[in-house]
Amino acid sequence: MKIDSTPYKLLNIATGRVFEDSGWMMADPQSPTPSLIRAEYGKKEIQIKEDSYGIYKFADWLPIHKMLKGSYAPATYKSEALAAHLGLENLFITFNGWWPERGIEMQTCSFKETEAFSVCARLNFKDKILVVSSAGNTARAFARVCSENNIPIVITIPEENIFAMWFAEELNPCVKVICTPKGTDYFDAIQLGDKLCQDSTFIAEGGAKNVARRDGMGTTVLSAAAFIGRIPDAYFQAVGSGTGTIAAYEANLRLLADGRFGKTTMRLIPSQNEPFTPMYDAYMADSRALLPMDEDLARTRALQIGAPVLSNRKPPYSVTGGLYDALKASGGTMKKVTNTELREACQLFEKLEGIDIYSAAGVAVKSLEKAVAKGTVKPQETIMLNITGGGEKRFKSTHKIYQKQPDLIFPIDATPEEIASKVKALF
Repeated sequence: MKIDSTPYKLLNIATGRVFEDSGWMMADPQSPTPSLIRAEYGKKEIQIKEDSYGIYKFADWLPIHKMLKGSYAPATYKSEALAAHLGLENLFITFNGWWPERGIEMQTCSFKETEAFSVCARLNFKDKILVVSSAGNTARAFARVCSENNIPIVITIPEENIFAMWFAEELNPCVKVICTPKGTDYFDAIQLGDKLCQDSTFIAEGGAKNVARRDGMGTTVLSAAAFIGRIPDAYFQAVGSGTGTIAAYEANLRLLADGRFGKTTMRLIPSQNEPFTPMYDAYMADSRALLPMDEDLARTRALQIGAPVLSNRKPPYSVTGGLYDALKASGGTMKKVTNTELREACQLFEKLEGIDIYSAAGVAVKSLEKAVAKGTVKPQETIMLNITGGGEKRFKSTHKIYQKQPDLIFPIDATPEEIASKVKALF
């Protein structure tokens, strides 16, 4: 079982220019304005492979050069209990995590594995060390994928979130974890990674700018459309950066071009966790730009949310092709959910559907409940609920768990030279 390189080109969303991917391109070098780029695949009609291919069953629409071991694709099923509770006739849940009974065994229990297996399969160089910044789940996913496939990587993460770095096996030494100190957040970890990448030994994964990250996450929508037989009417997901929702919109566009899944443009309804709601606040004010907020206040609010993975202070919201554009194009809106509400939603989901879910997924569940109550979705509509992570309790009950500790902790004022020197010494 082998996957050949997927033929694709890159599209500048702002200008429409199509160009070749000369390597690890994150933007159009000829673009007169900041813009995301999008992968344009050689195959307009996707041929979905069997489940044994894992995430690579969707390889036709992934910008990859190889197939890595150990992946699983998201699984979609039609809800009965939660659907009845909400009064919905066609609620479809796309689950990412550990749920062997449904054929899904993501060992990090998060849909971040979809992006990690896609991004790392896009890698096509031997002389660079990958750098990934994360609030937690992304870090764990990339660490696991790189550990199993012997890919050198540096993870940057806030020390506050080091609890997220748990694994079923001890990590390969090719994986190093460096942290910003207690009291810092995801954005501080991003800045640490940016400083490290000023040294040519290291290369940034790219976040939302990396087409492989977005298209990996977009497999959730491909899973749903393939299972249902059509594009859903509305899409629900909790967001920190909004990348997953951008990915959902782009997958929707490809399904429309395919022509076999209907003509629906899903209404995108992402949600944020109060009190940290920069994208919600901006979109409800019909502002393309994020509203001004004091950096210290933003950091404080980011540390107060019950779903810490939803804490990106500089998300791809305003950029051309970003979340604002996706929401406008889809006729979507945003919701916000409190810590108390997300906890209640997690309990409700586990009671009704039979599996534990992450706090971020609880945000999405509660936002769906609010949308039903408000009439934003109708009982007969086809709804996709993206459960971005779950099954951790079940996984940990049957596996020995290893907790990764930081290899280094850097103050937020550390210099790029100091960071690079100390990190190089780890390898």
